[in-house]
Amino acid sequence: MTDQDFTTRVTVRGYETDTQGHLNQAVYLQYAEHARWEYLQAAGIRQADLLAEGVGPVVLETTVKYLRELRAGDTVEISCAFGWREGKTFQVVQRLTREDGVPAAEITGVGGILDLAARRLVADPREPLRALASDPALLGL
Repeated sequence: MTDQDFTTRVTVRGYETDTQGHLNQAVYLQYAEHARWEYLQAAGIRQADLLAEGVGPVVLETTVKYLRELRAGDTVEISCAFGWREGKTFQVVQRLTREDGVPAAEITGVGGILDLAARRLVADPREPLRALASDPALLGL
């Protein structure tokens, strides 16, 4: 992981809640996706840049631990950190924390960078991100 996780904030909207009044389980994944794109953008990588290079990030595995409920109006901080390792994949660790400091969820996953023409993972996912980033250090590169 990087020395310091990237974070962004979201306020839970009423239409994102289920019949019990808490955040629908699928929306946790949408929040995680939002935070990952914000993280890439903060490092200077736009989705259009990735497409122009013929690559794109893919999620290969995701695990969600639901710890406390989130309700409409709650502000949640979503962290994101990439864990680089050898090979074609990397780890993603994300935490959703309520404004009162209570952990709401932990999301861990495995990702890669897909060569969009070959439809295969690139050999080293760090390379295309490092090449595109204006601040590769933010991503731990």
